[in-house]
Amino acid sequence: MADRPLPLVELSRTRVLEFIREPEAIFWVFVFPVLLAAGLGIAFRSRPAEMPRAAVVAGDEASSWVAEALQRSGRVEVMELGQGAADQALRTGKVDVEVKAAGPASSPRVIYRYDPQRSDSRTARALVDDVLQRAFGRTDQLAARDEPVTQPGDRYIDFLIPGLIGLNLMGSGLWGVGFSLVLTRTRNLLKRFAVTPMRRSQFLLSYALSRLVFLALEVAALVGFGWLAFDVSVHGSFVALTVVVLLGGATFSGVGLLLAARPKTVEGVSGWMNLVMLPMWVVSGSFFSYHRFPEAVQPVIRALPLTALNDALRAVVNDGAPLLASWRELLIMGGWGLVCFVIALRIFRWK
Repeated sequence: MADRPLPLVELSRTRVLEFIREPEAIFWVFVFPVLLAAGLGIAFRSRPAEMPRAAVVAGDEASSWVAEALQRSGRVEVMELGQGAADQALRTGKVDVEVKAAGPASSPRVIYRYDPQRSDSRTARALVDDVLQRAFGRTDQLAARDEPVTQPGDRYIDFLIPGLIGLNLMGSGLWGVGFSLVLTRTRNLLKRFAVTPMRRSQFLLSYALSRLVFLALEVAALVGFGWLAFDVSVHGSFVALTVVVLLGGATFSGVGLLLAARPKTVEGVSGWMNLVMLPMWVVSGSFFSYHRFPEAVQPVIRALPLTALNDALRAVVNDGAPLLASWRELLIMGGWGLVCFVIALRIFRWK
């Protein structure tokens, strides 16, 4: 019987039933990601752009002229403050740029104080200068016009949904596989399974396969909620999305098997899982782009399985790219899953 697939089928079915009977697992796998998407989607929803905030240092006639010109434009939120109050407002982020003017209103001298490392400060400085230059009579030499475009696809929620899918696949793979295996070991059940007529590889593979059963529901919950609540669309093929999701789920199931191969206690495997998961939560581009990190560490970040999964998901969901366009990411995920499963099978502790 060990040579036939029946033991694997029965073992996978058992894992599925164990999962269904745990209400806490249902919440963390299906409900929590949706709540997280709702909270972050509302917090970072598309809103009209805020006007830059400028503090004009109160003083002579030039300062009054500058403040009036900025207020008339309707493009800048203006505060007239004393020198000390303006410095404090800039330092604490209450304003984006501080404007100091001196001399007569007919030929004022203007000084901009701002933090060049803040993008909103640089934008505010450029806008304030444009308003004042136009108020002083500057005309554009190049004919240009604006065509505002607002459409789904470039919002934060469009970036977030694939990242949450990746996080959910990682969490369910590591905790759903690794935690359950170590819990079985602590109850002295593994050594009993080891003497039954089955291959040990079938027993370990059943944990990975049981997680794949729920992938369609997990992904459907997030994608469906994103579509209903925030109009997030899948621009690529659903077949390509399915392949990426299945490979991502299998990858993290393999990682979960490896993490559970040796620990004897639940506390031990929990520590290993946090050690593996937390860095990828931060650097793998789930909540913000990993391109913010230094270029020197980019190759390492791209080699992580969660980074590869997130990039492949966004290529399909946001860019509408074909599956083969993400062949590097698929290769990285497949390599991680296969290597982890093979190592786990060789070093697994059955007692």
